[in-house]
Amino acid sequence: MARRTWTIAEIAAELGVSHRTVRYYEDKGLVTPERRGTKRVFHPRDRTRLRLVLRGKRLGFPLDEIRRIVDMYDQQPGESGQLAYLLAQIEERREDLWQRRHDVDAALAELDELERRCRDDLAELGRPGSPPTTSIGSGPERRERRR
Repeated sequence: MARRTWTIAEIAAELGVSHRTVRYYEDKGLVTPERRGTKRVFHPRDRTRLRLVLRGKRLGFPLDEIRRIVDMYDQQPGESGQLAYLLAQIEERREDLWQRRHDVDAALAELDELERRCRDDLAELGRPGSPPTTSIGSGPERRERRR
């Protein structure tokens, strides 16, 4: 019984990427499809490797790290070494994402505060008898200029 193979069009459509993307990963040595003249024939190993590469990219791993992880399967200590290494990389990536999430939350909170202050100042400027301001400042020094 012959093993299933895929053309570049089939594998690209299945994985939701362009032919160019598949060729790029081939150029980088992440997949090595069989060549039959100008045709690329992808075997199950290539399909699995492409899936792993795309998952790694979605998770934000750099291509060199993805290559290291994927290539470890074929090296000693094999799959167990690959999985142990991958677990360490997952932890590092998770810590990086948590830090980024914290940074984004802090930036959003700062924007909320700035927006509130701008709205308060705008409302105050619209009141009769409120003194004009010359520039946007922050904190107490702005309020002192109005007085």
